[in-house]
Amino acid sequence: MSVTRAQLLASAHALCDAFASKADIDALLSNFSSTHQISAFEHGEPLLAPFLGRSFTGLRGSQSVPAYFSLLQQHLTYSDMSFGEWVVDTDVRKVCVKGCAQFTWVEGEGKGQSWHEKFIYLLDFDEAAKITDYQGRIIRQERGMFSSALRDQDS
Repeated sequence: MSVTRAQLLASAHALCDAFASKADIDALLSNFSSTHQISAFEHGEPLLAPFLGRSFTGLRGSQSVPAYFSLLQQHLTYSDMSFGEWVVDTDVRKVCVKGCAQFTWVEGEGKGQSWHEKFIYLLDFDEAAKITDYQGRIIRQERGMFSSALRDQDS
């Protein structure tokens, strides 16, 4: 049986709703596959943040998906997170969604810096409509600690 558009969309919504409500790591992980290798990758310059530009795979260790979520919670807080513009491809079991939120850096040299960001998540799913691969990418940022570095990358 193939995965339906409604199933993929419901699973993607579940992860995004968990993020928006600042759910704990176990709640986030409940949206991921238990039968396939899982991964998380957030595009960006690794020198800017320890969760950018690195692959996180599996459920255990310092390079695992739970470690990725832990790094996010350690370094960032956010508010007013919302999602829209959902694109679903049932043939390849992928969902792409645009999101936005107000982020604040909570640790180190950038502590207290805040910015508004628009981003996308690209999610791949297994046969049970559980996430196997999560990718995040900033598509627009207004004011903030990454703004100048992102402009430098684009030039």
